[in-house]
Amino acid sequence: MPGLTTFPLFPNDVPTHPLLIVDYELLEAGDHNELAKLWHAATHLGFWYLRNHGVEREVDAMFDLGAETLALPLSEKMKYEQGDNGDSFGYKARGTIATDLNGTRDTVEFLNIAQDDALSWPHPTHRTYPPTVNARMRQVVLPFVRKSMAVNNTLLDIFERLLGLPKGAIAELHATDDLSGSEARVVKTPPNQSSAGIGAHTDFGTLTFLHNRLGGLQVLPPGSPEWQYVKPLPGHAICNVGDALAIFSGGILRSNLHRLMPPPGQQSRYERYSVAFFTRPKNAVVLRPLTEQSRMIADAVAKNPKEEYNSGATAGEWTSRRIRKLRLRNRKGPETWYEAKGTEHQSVALGGGAVTAAA
Repeated sequence: MPGLTTFPLFPNDVPTHPLLIVDYELLEAGDHNELAKLWHAATHLGFWYLRNHGVEREVDAMFDLGAETLALPLSEKMKYEQGDNGDSFGYKARGTIATDLNGTRDTVEFLNIAQDDALSWPHPTHRTYPPTVNARMRQVVLPFVRKSMAVNNTLLDIFERLLGLPKGAIAELHATDDLSGSEARVVKTPPNQSSAGIGAHTDFGTLTFLHNRLGGLQVLPPGSPEWQYVKPLPGHAICNVGDALAIFSGGILRSNLHRLMPPPGQQSRYERYSVAFFTRPKNAVVLRPLTEQSRMIADAVAKNPKEEYNSGATAGEWTSRRIRKLRLRNRKGPETWYEAKGTEHQSVALGGGAVTAAA
């Protein structure tokens, strides 16, 4: 599948959600219309397409790396399994996490590679990886990580400004001078599946930079009871706001529910791969609204206070809890599923009105 140049057609008879298309080059140029489009996407659904991001070559190389690595014998991959203690980095085997409150097993396998490990290569910061990864860490993984960091950091700089925050306020929370949960991921879904690959969730961290070739990603639009597919567009990444950014912004930016389902129509007959990069705050950063630094955020919190936005948890603790509670070996019952939740039940509507970006 990673080597295919012609993809099976995405069917036109399934419910899809039309994400806004944001042009990265126009964002970098400061185009006001494009900035407004990004702001609208981030404050309403929290998802958007990103074109002209310049990471296509590195993404293609990561697809090849993922296919090679996830084709290794299970016994080899299990040497790098992430375990049940809430660690994110390493290999996750199929059927090890819950996809719903009934404890239904997931159908995907994936490998997470820590940003810290890529940047410190050849000296491990967190852990080691399969030999297929080590052989391409410098030529494939590190370029993908660096370019993905650059894209996400550019978006964060924009959000920082539009939220009325001082320059560097968000950047400092993600600086590489300390450990973080930021990571690259390659995911494989077997063909002909009938249940969720990954259950309904919000992302743990700050921003996600995702690349799909086949359908499978679904979003639950605010106020809608219907899950809708997000159609992959060639050359377009899919970006979304995670819990940390929603919390930092006091709920102005939306971390929206989504899930991974089998590809629709004839696409379901193929192995599905995806590549992602997750930007997360430094592990020691406490997740709370940045009210002291932005009048906009302070006003949003005053109008719509959320206890969950002041849990006192650090970014590291937030991520570890959510991963740990999803692992089936840690499951005690439906309550464990709820204990794994993030900001899913939070509304970003502020008094029923729209939120306008700071000048």
